[in-house]
Amino acid sequence: MKPTRKVMTYAALGMIALAACNPEPNVQLTKSGLDRQRFQTVVNGDSTDLYVLTNAAGMEVCVTNYGGRIVSLMVPDAAGEFRDVVLGFDNIDAYTSQPSSFGATMGRVANRINQGRFVLDGDTVQLDRNSGEHTIHGGAQGWRQQVFGAAQPNDSTLVLAYVSPDGEGGFPGEVNVTVTFAVNERNELAISYAAETTKRTVINMTNHSFFNLSGDPTNTVLEDVLYVNADRYTPLDSTLITTGELLPVAGTPFDFTVPVRIGDAIARDSAHAQLKIAAGIDHNMVLNTGGDVGKLAARLHSPLSGIALEVYTDEPGMQVYTGNMLDGSQVGKGGKPFGKQTAVCLETQHFPDSPNKPHWPSTVLEPGDTYQSTCIYRFLEVHE
Repeated sequence: MKPTRKVMTYAALGMIALAACNPEPNVQLTKSGLDRQRFQTVVNGDSTDLYVLTNAAGMEVCVTNYGGRIVSLMVPDAAGEFRDVVLGFDNIDAYTSQPSSFGATMGRVANRINQGRFVLDGDTVQLDRNSGEHTIHGGAQGWRQQVFGAAQPNDSTLVLAYVSPDGEGGFPGEVNVTVTFAVNERNELAISYAAETTKRTVINMTNHSFFNLSGDPTNTVLEDVLYVNADRYTPLDSTLITTGELLPVAGTPFDFTVPVRIGDAIARDSAHAQLKIAAGIDHNMVLNTGGDVGKLAARLHSPLSGIALEVYTDEPGMQVYTGNMLDGSQVGKGGKPFGKQTAVCLETQHFPDSPNKPHWPSTVLEPGDTYQSTCIYRFLEVHE
């Protein structure tokens, strides 16, 4: 029998009840052209919907509670025209019909875990393996496949809540999680994560939005200019598992300590073994920010639109993925296919496979403690 989902706290429960008693107007079309009704269905007994966040400047973020996914994100370009800068689909069926990561909230543990197992308190925990011999993004029943409870206290804030049952995907402990999306007048989208557990477990959450700052996914991101505040990265073995090393980025395709075109960075050493393993860049960067959310972690700029994205986080790492596995077979909003390297993911996180790397920052969550993580995406107009 499927466990009953609960919200994390009585306060969150009250917010959801209030939202149910005072439904927002049935908006047919968003600024990004989405029809809310196409996201209203029932998945595994739970209702899905589309929620719209706005600020006074006209920024718009559309989120579905299926997988806590950012579906569209409208920000102004250098000419003041609004563009949708994330890849996604225009209906819920496209998200539920096949596993995908587009815009999703990742948990319990983002990224890969070697062999789908780790040792906790002397016991081997075996997880659901859904990426060959490994586990990725929480397994086949990870949080990107779950329906969250939702409450929208105002036009600029959305609170999602989910209860992950003990043993879900093989992970120990019942985990109560909330994800808060909030936009402000600085054209920032802040994502705040919080979680509590009934048993000692591991948590490492992130958002998996695919950014194309040109606003047109038929354009590649190879012309985009990227800066990452990281002197080291975590290399991969042949199965895409981190080796446990922290290697310098200097002299490699992963050196973004000075802003550089992504295409130029890859061309710097196109025969690099790490690029061949991942078919491009799909690597965790070791941030220099020391967990200070006020320090710039990364900056991405599209010369085609004049839109820049700055990333701030209290996490120690960030996965940079250049959409290497996109192949045009998936068709998104506006009937546009997602071709190879037409997006960049900037996923703030603890390092991949941390449960098996005790010398790295820990992902262990103790009962009585609260997991907290913050990511801020700030959008700017660049006039050149």
